[in-house]
Amino acid sequence: MGKIAKSKISKIKRNNQTRTKLSKQGKLKSRRNRKTQKQLQQPPTTLVSENVETEDESDHGEDMLGMVEKDDLEFLKKAVSNQSYNLLNQITLNQSEPEIKRKRKKSTELDDLEEKYENATVNTTITTSRTRMLLPIKSQNKLIERHIPISEIENFDTDEQLRIEQDRKSNGLQSVDEEELTDQELNLEYIEEGKIDVSKPVSMVELLACREEVLQSRRFKIGILSSGLLENPELKAGNLKVLLSLMEEEHPEVYITVRKLAMVSLLEVFKDILPSYSIKQIPQDKVKLKRETLNLQNYEAVMLKSYKLYLQKLEKFASMLNGKKLNMNKLQKQEIILGEIAITCMSELLIAHPYFNFSVNIANLLVPYLDSKWSNVREIVAKCVTQIFKEDKRGELSLVIVRRINQYIKTRGHSVYVELLTVLLVLKISDINLDKGKEEELKQKKLQMHKQKLISMSKRERKRKKKLEQVEKEMIETKAEENKQSKQRVLTDITSIVFTIYFRILKQIPTGKILSVTLQGLAKFAHSINIEFYQDLVNVLNRLLEGNTLTLREQLYCIETVFVILSGQGEALNIDPSRFYSHLYRNLLGIHAGKNHADLIIILRTLGNILIKKRKNISQNRLIAFLKRISILALQLEHNGTLGILAIIKIVMQLGKATDILLDTDSSIGEGFYDSVLNEPEYCNAQRSAFWELVPLQRHYHPMVQKMAKNIARGVPTSGEGSLEPEFGKLSPVELFDEYKTTGVMFKPAVTKPKKVISVKFYGYNHHITKRYEDYFEDIFQHSRQNDTAPDFHGSFKLKNFKCIQ
Repeated sequence: MGKIAKSKISKIKRNNQTRTKLSKQGKLKSRRNRKTQKQLQQPPTTLVSENVETEDESDHGEDMLGMVEKDDLEFLKKAVSNQSYNLLNQITLNQSEPEIKRKRKKSTELDDLEEKYENATVNTTITTSRTRMLLPIKSQNKLIERHIPISEIENFDTDEQLRIEQDRKSNGLQSVDEEELTDQELNLEYIEEGKIDVSKPVSMVELLACREEVLQSRRFKIGILSSGLLENPELKAGNLKVLLSLMEEEHPEVYITVRKLAMVSLLEVFKDILPSYSIKQIPQDKVKLKRETLNLQNYEAVMLKSYKLYLQKLEKFASMLNGKKLNMNKLQKQEIILGEIAITCMSELLIAHPYFNFSVNIANLLVPYLDSKWSNVREIVAKCVTQIFKEDKRGELSLVIVRRINQYIKTRGHSVYVELLTVLLVLKISDINLDKGKEEELKQKKLQMHKQKLISMSKRERKRKKKLEQVEKEMIETKAEENKQSKQRVLTDITSIVFTIYFRILKQIPTGKILSVTLQGLAKFAHSINIEFYQDLVNVLNRLLEGNTLTLREQLYCIETVFVILSGQGEALNIDPSRFYSHLYRNLLGIHAGKNHADLIIILRTLGNILIKKRKNISQNRLIAFLKRISILALQLEHNGTLGILAIIKIVMQLGKATDILLDTDSSIGEGFYDSVLNEPEYCNAQRSAFWELVPLQRHYHPMVQKMAKNIARGVPTSGEGSLEPEFGKLSPVELFDEYKTTGVMFKPAVTKPKKVISVKFYGYNHHITKRYEDYFEDIFQHSRQNDTAPDFHGSFKLKNFKCIQ
């Protein structure tokens, strides 16, 4: 084989190779800078030669002089010398670039006048159109000036600012956020604020006009910065610092309004640009990243820093509402409004982004304001917390809030406002069955074991099944489904903390609204209480009921709690509920159509529990006594409450025939009379009475009450005369109570106008009839005094002695 020809190398490449070898060996001599000091001190050459400039300007001046008339020229000379011409007197030069120094000297006075006139015209066009000078373009004969609108300069400056910041961060220099953005602020403040001469007297109109001018400039500035952020957050991230600086506005006339506008604008901006996940900043030292990844990390860092500063400023404004009592009384109305707006902003941010950074800090900060002195603040925070409890799927943020509430109530010694406990009623403890997932898993395992017994699987099928299980497990992880065990653990912690709060309050037995809310929470979540506490809790509630220190509403909540406990796991306990039946029976007639009509919903829930769900645990005499008393109760309620009571009677009569005796007015069981005053349902003899209340209820003003009363009076028929519509008959008592409320100040359905009643008029003998009545009563009382007996009006009355003519 022949020799392989060597590739040819150019002379330049060979020289470079030798230079690199010499530089590695340290033998390469560095070149000396041969520029002399005189050459370094020489000024740079200009873009345009002086001859060309002078020629152009001299030609231009001759043309201008030829165009101007003599009279106008004389007038302009006098105006310049006397400074009486407003156009030349008021215009100032506001160019960003320094003026180019003229090297030539002006020879004549006409040249000076011509140059001043040209500068004045150029300045007026620039200021009216709000433009800025750019670097000129060199043509063959002259320089072409360029102008650009200020709005485009703002966008260009912001883009350039972010690019410089990214380059500095990549080089390890100080970021732009840590420096003062004086240039950017100067560029944006192109609207001049009104200035007033203080040496002269100023009217109120001038002050208001000046304030409105300054306020308008701030509004315009906030609008431009916010819209730029919403359009492109990554490129306009520098606007956040300017908006944050506006929250520290110090102008005495507009600082309140500007701070409010800045807070609300930043709230809308952050609600739009913040992601729904938490950002974790991991330091990646000595790792080369792509330019897009680096830009994204820099943007996230700027956004997090600005968000943190924003929350700190909101906390500062809100802290004025949480000071000492002496300082709180000295607060001005404007400061209170600023604090309310700050709390509103934090609440909306927590609702919009509950899983973003600093959400735990916001939650811990807002909880003490549930005990604020101002009702508006308590209402704002209560709405925020209730919405989080309803929408929180993970439960972690809800656990943080419940723990903070527990700590705050404990430190305050339970002397707090009701809102701290009212928000706990929204928790989804009662809606979640923690054992449901376990039951389904056990069923699936039993089914698989049964199949394996029937079919003996081969080795290949077992391998295939194992791979399928592994794939299913990976699919569950990719779907980002929540771990059932972690969710169950969170819910268990929330439940235990809630009942810790309730039991601690019951132990101290306070008075007031806090006990009412505690009993309401126990009644709602009683089925979730551990069975070990049932006996002690029932004894405490019985002691409260017998103490006669509770209001009617609190007594009803105590009774509801006991029956909820006994209807669940408490059935295994040896607890006699007869005393609680007596408590409920005694308090039934305390509800009326006045202020406490809303408390009827508690009675409807309790009666539905003991008379319908647990009807087998109640005796017949007690059941009939309850039905008779609630029929009396129906006469003193509003129409929606009457419908709920009649619905309970209807359902009980449909489930059993033992109550049909109350519809029979002739036959009766037992001896004696019905004692409606006795508060013991077992011994009141209710079977000796009847549903007399159905007669006036059939003439009720509401048409649906009339239908329900007629249906019960006819024995609750399902079809035919007296039956109810299927949609109306299927509604439960609680649903009827809520459905037919008069919240809209109108009846549903509309109530017909009552018929006109014809009054009976008596003519003549009125004086004689009245005197005969008086004589008759006097004889009765005289006879009773003589015989020492009670007056008998019925036995002594004779109708024939009192005739009237119609």
